[in-house]
Amino acid sequence: MTLRIGDTAPDFEQDSNIGRIRFHDWLGAHWGVLFSHPADFTPVCTTELGYTAKLAAEFAKRGVKAIALSVDSVDSHTRWIPDIEETQGVKVDFPILADADRSVSTLYDMIHPNANATLTVRSVFIVDPQKKVRLTLTYPASTGRNFDEILRVIDSLQLTDRQSLATPVNWKPGDDAIIVPSLQDEALIAQKFPQGYRKVKPYLRYVKLSG
Repeated sequence: MTLRIGDTAPDFEQDSNIGRIRFHDWLGAHWGVLFSHPADFTPVCTTELGYTAKLAAEFAKRGVKAIALSVDSVDSHTRWIPDIEETQGVKVDFPILADADRSVSTLYDMIHPNANATLTVRSVFIVDPQKKVRLTLTYPASTGRNFDEILRVIDSLQLTDRQSLATPVNWKPGDDAIIVPSLQDEALIAQKFPQGYRKVKPYLRYVKLSG
């Protein structure tokens, strides 16, 4: 199954290191980051899960829950987590799905046979509180992901949901944003953005964000 942006993220029930999880119920009214890693007790994955744990406060202030997945067992996850905590200097406080039957991996198309017929690639799905897929990313097994970029995308998506704004190339929180082209009502623009805006072209209008 190929998931596209705007699709409803499929619900599932699967075991994890913290017990059985039904995805939509677990997510509740939060945003979610569901990400797969190829295997436990591997070096790149150890660094990724450690860094995700270090971002716990950043995820929390954005209303985001993180959940990882591999095709290894609960027992394997339980034995591996102390290694992550020891080597990365952080407590792992998010669930790791044990997708031994590959049901979630298949549902989310996380196994790419031409790369590896059994292990998951490094897939990422950002899911909003309405359970809609808002971002998909796929990295090869050898390349660690940039979780700072994942945070940046969440900031951009949440900004778009709060206001009629998009974000330009290499945008970071605090940078100027762009008024979406569909917003053309000048009275509404003035109401939404009392600070005014800078028009470069009719379709390219920058707004300075405060705070």
